[in-house]
Amino acid sequence: MNRFLNLILFGVFSVLTFTSCSNKQEIDDSQIFRLNRYDNISSLDPTFARTQANNWVCNLMYNSLIKLNDSLQIVPDIAKFWTISEDGKTYTFTLRNNVYFHKNPVFGKDSTRIVNAKDFEYSFQRLTDPAVGGAGSWVLNNVADFKALNDSVFQMNLKEPFPPFLGLLSMKYCSVVPKEIFEKGQEEFRKTPIGTGPFQFQLWEDNVKLVLRKNPLYFEKDEKGKRLPYLEAVSMTFLPEKHSEFLQLIQGNLDMMADLDPSYKNEILTPVGELNPKYNNNINLHKYNYLSTVYLCFYLSDGNGLDLRLREAINYGIDKSKMVKYMMNGVATAAEGGFIPKGLPGYNENSGYSFQPQKARELVNSYKKEKGNVPTVQLTTVQEYADICEYIQSQLAKVGLNIAINVVPGPTMRDGKATGKFEFFRANWGADYPDAENFLSLYYSKNFAPEGPNYSHYKNEKFDQLYLNSFKESDELKREKMYREMDSLMMKSAPIVPLFYDQTSIFLQKNVKGFTMSPVKLLDLTRVYKTK
Repeated sequence: MNRFLNLILFGVFSVLTFTSCSNKQEIDDSQIFRLNRYDNISSLDPTFARTQANNWVCNLMYNSLIKLNDSLQIVPDIAKFWTISEDGKTYTFTLRNNVYFHKNPVFGKDSTRIVNAKDFEYSFQRLTDPAVGGAGSWVLNNVADFKALNDSVFQMNLKEPFPPFLGLLSMKYCSVVPKEIFEKGQEEFRKTPIGTGPFQFQLWEDNVKLVLRKNPLYFEKDEKGKRLPYLEAVSMTFLPEKHSEFLQLIQGNLDMMADLDPSYKNEILTPVGELNPKYNNNINLHKYNYLSTVYLCFYLSDGNGLDLRLREAINYGIDKSKMVKYMMNGVATAAEGGFIPKGLPGYNENSGYSFQPQKARELVNSYKKEKGNVPTVQLTTVQEYADICEYIQSQLAKVGLNIAINVVPGPTMRDGKATGKFEFFRANWGADYPDAENFLSLYYSKNFAPEGPNYSHYKNEKFDQLYLNSFKESDELKREKMYREMDSLMMKSAPIVPLFYDQTSIFLQKNVKGFTMSPVKLLDLTRVYKTK
């Protein structure tokens, strides 16, 4: 059966599944939120929530002890409140008594039960079980032990103090699942995953369509006391062609489209990043800051990398604001600060390099006077970012630097970054959890790639000491000051060239209301609704 026919038949089947068992009436389209992911989800199991696609679905289906709000504050989720011991090692969580798992036959016919502390004990044991092979066991690397003290109290003890720990627990890896579904192994959960979230599993045809239904027992209510979520269902397709997704949006068949692709970027946006006026009657454009830094990285190879003067010249020689405006239609923030992205506590607007082409020329001439000829520097990238690298190439030619562009496949890029194969390459880093430590860990000397994320092999004893001392500082303002100092110290050595801090463009149909997107780019439809 060809893919097009398969989608049509599956669409018919989906309409049938949106039929209420009680009144046999189809759900109004205004109660169904429709979206597409061009990258398929690989699992509905939160222990495998490694990709953004998996994270989006898991955020609709599961809850954890705590979560992040749109301001990146840690707020209660299944835990009503918690305490942290004076030494920063013991976290004690008191759970709500009104959170139920999605109804499933494993609890009895058309039944469910309340989540308790033993469920978190089981879920975390499963997260760290090598036999399960989940992707998120590293989240608990610093945890000495955890246990249910009783049905409503769950306790975790750390090996060493780690102030960002609650941020780690907000990741979807740490979602709660029931032991009963796994009594016959993992396969049953793959067929009918059970969570506690605002939407529950209905059906999934791999690489074709996913349908989630409203959880009628969801514990959260709005300010007027109405039980959330407002929507009755979520329908997600997996059209792999990004241009097809765009056409589905403008034809009204999708309620949302996230991010941009070069195939339609100049059609839907003006050169300055505003929505093309021809779509104003149907679509709204929203831009959200995303905790991700796109940068160029130098491989320093134990101090034998490119000369510091040339690294600084490259930093000074790129007009980033012009790049963002004309190469990216304004959908980003030029990185005038350091590596910590704008919007994250610890961001230091004074630690970066501004556009100073004359200073860049002086640095190049200083090198030339001492060393002779200036070497050609090879900049490695993937095809998707070749145009930006070509812009950088033309900019640096004006200050006397010759840049050669090396375009490689994605797998080659990932391997070369990890093994030090490339002297200079394009990279990006997005927040795993909302703390600047997550970004600064890339420059701690014990994290050298390939074992860790320090791709540059930057090493500085003062930086290392500040990094370790920050773990002992419980005062958030003092820790932020330490983060800014580390960011500034690292940038003085110029192991990287921050280019821009990412943004997320969300295109929504006019009748979609209540939508927000957090800086960690998690999809939350709990308070979204559609007008007719």
